[in-house]
Amino acid sequence: MRFYQEKNALIAKGGNETLNIQAWGRNALRVRATQYPEFTGSNQALDYVEPEDVEINISSETAEIRNGKVRCVLDSRGFLIFYKDEKQILKEYYRSFHGANEHSPCMKLDAREFKSYVGGDYSITMRFEANENEKIFGMGQYQQPNLNLKGCVLELAQRNSQISIPFYLSSYGYGFLWNNPGVGEVMFGANYTQWNSRCSKELDYWITADDTPKDIIRNYTQVTGRAPEFPENALGLWQCKLRYRTQEEVLEVAREYKRRGIPLDVIVIDFFHWVRQGDWSFDPEYWPDPKAMMDELKQMGVRCMVSIWPTVDRKSVNFNEMMERGLFIRTERGSIQCFDFQGDTVIYDATNPEAREFIWQKSKENYYNYGIDMFWLDEAEPEFSAYDYEHFRYYTGPALKVANSYPKLHAKAYYDGLKAEGRTDIVNLLRSAWVGSQKYAALVWSGDVLSSFASLRDQLSAGLNIGIAGIPWWVSDTGGFHGDKNWEHFNELLIRWFQFSTFCPVLRMHGDRGPHDIPPLSDLDYGGGFSFTGQPNELWSYGEEAYEIMKKYLDLRLSMKDYIKSVLDEASENGSPVIRTMFYEFPEDEKCWELKEQYMFGSRYLVAPVLYQGMTERTVYLPEGIWKSIHDGCIYEGKQEILVQTPLEIIPVFEKL
Repeated sequence: MRFYQEKNALIAKGGNETLNIQAWGRNALRVRATQYPEFTGSNQALDYVEPEDVEINISSETAEIRNGKVRCVLDSRGFLIFYKDEKQILKEYYRSFHGANEHSPCMKLDAREFKSYVGGDYSITMRFEANENEKIFGMGQYQQPNLNLKGCVLELAQRNSQISIPFYLSSYGYGFLWNNPGVGEVMFGANYTQWNSRCSKELDYWITADDTPKDIIRNYTQVTGRAPEFPENALGLWQCKLRYRTQEEVLEVAREYKRRGIPLDVIVIDFFHWVRQGDWSFDPEYWPDPKAMMDELKQMGVRCMVSIWPTVDRKSVNFNEMMERGLFIRTERGSIQCFDFQGDTVIYDATNPEAREFIWQKSKENYYNYGIDMFWLDEAEPEFSAYDYEHFRYYTGPALKVANSYPKLHAKAYYDGLKAEGRTDIVNLLRSAWVGSQKYAALVWSGDVLSSFASLRDQLSAGLNIGIAGIPWWVSDTGGFHGDKNWEHFNELLIRWFQFSTFCPVLRMHGDRGPHDIPPLSDLDYGGGFSFTGQPNELWSYGEEAYEIMKKYLDLRLSMKDYIKSVLDEASENGSPVIRTMFYEFPEDEKCWELKEQYMFGSRYLVAPVLYQGMTERTVYLPEGIWKSIHDGCIYEGKQEILVQTPLEIIPVFEKL
């Protein structure tokens, strides 16, 4: 290959391929490869940050580029090896004569593979050698209990309860971003790591190396964005259920919280408060005076959040105009229908700036102007009736090429709209995210998960890994979404989940509580009265024992507001997660890299949730230091395991002194 330098980038050309390795941010490099004449010029998820310490050296046979602690060495064939200082951290995988080494070349496998579509772009595959005993964390949210993702195969696609954010942190001291919004797959195999994007113009990834996980996340969020300041008036209890059907139901719940002397920060109005999907307005029969409702809620100090779906029914008041203006996701063939839940619907296209402006203006007119300043952006993946990504085309390209960016741009529509109105206390709830969603005030929740202890264990891994992937504002449906109150262990599950939620960024009650034996308000097949509703889901809905325990933990959370706010401020300052893997705070302790059922709530509190039905004791590992139980005040020396009693009212939590 031929090497040359362009400013702070090392360029290599050979055959039809051009490589660009550019210093980008702190201790980081961006790598791009294309077989087109030029690169696209798109930064994808990255904001450019000027590097501080760049060195490029070129000889006749090799070249290298260093940016601070990370260094990339290329040989004459364009074979890449990455180093953190002098330690090898990542190496391209070749099993071909092009990149022959000590392994057999006859497999004809190259590290960088461009497989062309006839008349189209490329399916791009990138392979790296596996590192011995490497541990991998991050990548967003996947519904499985594995915290360490080594050995996992992950789809790079958005689904209900699955969130693809393709950044991982390695125990080898580096972070890696697959800077591509296309649908694909990654396999963290024992023999090699393989990334694939099913439709792209160019290969694009970013790598950083640093001394600690906190340094790596700081570097990563420097170039992808950080969450804004979290509003203090949303740190307490969020009350939600599927679903409050009238404004009087909402007010009665808020009044009952006030009567009981329980502070309520947010109450949430869920789906089908509208006449048709895509109206983005209240059904006046059941919500006759939203302004009066909001005035009363504000007098009680309660903020209100309203559900927004991206789906638009063909009979919606907005359908014809949006169709004429080309504001929908398109299908490649046949009907334009995208989703069929209680309506024949299409989906607005968040990748289209005009569509984002349209949905915000409707939301401003029909919600914000009444005083509603928080938006629940449900279905934000977006959800399709079938996740057939080949079938859909967005404003910015085929779904296969761009689909994963949709939830980020959907969040941007509402963040930009609220900012334009002068709001500074912005937080919107979304069911999906992509790289950088955090900078648009996205509070991500884990989707419509099952009410089970297995699901609770999945949520712990999901919340910890999505924090590593750059999303510090995360929450789950307390008690799970799909669950029946008549299940004999439901109250136990709810209490254990509530205890976990107490030590999460947001404490939110939500769920579709069976049995579904409540008759609808209307016999029509549309409007705010026809859809089903779940059983009551307020703190007092589950009996006196559950009520007293949950109220105790709510009181505890409220007493910690100043601390929680400081942890959220840290997320804004350096990108740190709110709930953190143990190794994030104790990277030198090898045991902390193995722990998956306990975590740090900020830097001060160690939380060991009870994740199994019937568990009355559990083992907790205390790292180096002095630790105090918040329940009985007992003091413990660190670097030891202790056995802790866990009756129903206790979640083990220890404060680092």
